Order: sequence, then C-alpha cells, then structure tokens
Amino acid sequence: MPVFQLTDDIIFPPVEYAEPDGLLALGGDLSPARLLTAYRMGIFPWYSEGEPILWWSPAPRLVLFPEKFHLPRRLGRTMRKGVFTVTADTAFAQVISACGEIRKESGEGTWITEAMRKSYIELHELGFAHSVECWQNGELAGGLYGVCLDRMFFGESMFSRRSDASKVALATLVGNADQLNIRAIDCQMTTAHLLRFGSCELDRQDFQELLERFIQVIEPQKKWRLH
Repeated sequence: MPVFQLTDDIIFPPVEYAEPDGLLALGGDLSPARLLTAYRMGIFPWYSEGEPILWWSPAPRLVLFPEKFHLPRRLGRTMRKGVFTVTADTAFAQVISACGEIRKESGEGTWITEAMRKSYIELHELGFAHSVECWQNGELAGGLYGVCLDRMFFGESMFSRRSDASKVALATLVGNADQLNIRAIDCQMTTAHLLRFGSCELDRQDFQELLERFIQVIEPQKKWRLH
C-alpha cells in the first residue's frame, strides 16, 4: 500500500490502506481540527524530531474496557494506603512534558516533540485532552494524558517518577470511568504491561465499530474532577 501525502485539506485516507505496521500517511499539521478528525477515525500522530509528521492506524488495536480492568492486589494495597494524592486536569502541561523528559532521561527517544506538546496543550485548553496526576509530598510523581471524544479515551502516554505512580493514575481513571462517561480506553499498541491490566486486542473492523458506537458527538468537555 502507498503511504499517503497529506495536503492542507483536513482529509485522511481510509484506515484500511495503512501499511502492515500501521503507517497510513505523512505530512499535514497538528491543528486541533486535524487531530480531532484523526482520532475520530482511529488515527494518531507518532514521529521523532526532524521527521515529517507520521500518522498511524495500527491493527490489531489494544483496548481496555473499564469493566474488564484487573487491579493487581499489590496495587490495590498501594491505593488503599493513600500513598499518592490523585487529581485530574490540574497539571496537564507538566504531565505531557514529564512524559517526554523521562524517556530522554532513560536514554530513549521521544515522540513528544515541542510541536506535539504545544498542540496537545491546546487540545486540553479546548476541552478535548485530559490528564490524571499522582502527587507525593506536593511533587508530581506520575500521571497520564490522552484525548477524549465522547465515550472514548485515547491514551497517549504515561510516566512514573515514583514506583506505581502511573499505574495508580490508570487505575484511578478506570475507577472514575462511569463518572467521566468513558466506555473504552484505546491503548494503541500492545504491551505485556497493559495486557496484565485486562486490555485486549481488537481487529480493525471491531475497533472501527467501537469508534462508531462510542463517538456520537465531538464536543469539548469540562475539566475532569475525580471522586
């Protein structure tokens, strides 16, 4: 299949044309309108500094359904002890910056370029991107962020500076899924770590049907508040 070159028009090719590794298109921009169009179709940007913007729609797709979430016993004990104070949408910019920084500190590359960071902060300010933060002694210990369209949350990245902090953020997000009206969490790529929490792989058709079912409207949300 060819990799499509995007133009200034906010149009993506059908996801069925993606390469076996999920690569679908390149180019375009990271404007809110384009990002929202992409996520609605099950497409997300992922590229490194110095590369053109690359757009992906991998299959199979890893999805976590809140009702199927598995909470490990040790993590449950950590949560009951109140090791972390958990908030939402109070430090989005700090969370996305930390997700990129911690990968660099560990010697890995990061796809969270400055352009990506600014674009997702703009999505957050518009009411389409959200974060969950874990605090310990007043310091940001971990968290996650992603994009939410109607009843679908598209997880983008998570980080920990203290043991279990990102796991607590995920478990808290799942625990508040009903309140936040989230019916499915897109985890994008399959990892053993996420499989242990009860996520499952969906083929392309099933994932696209999930998007149709859970994204009926694309409207900004109020800032999240947790129980």
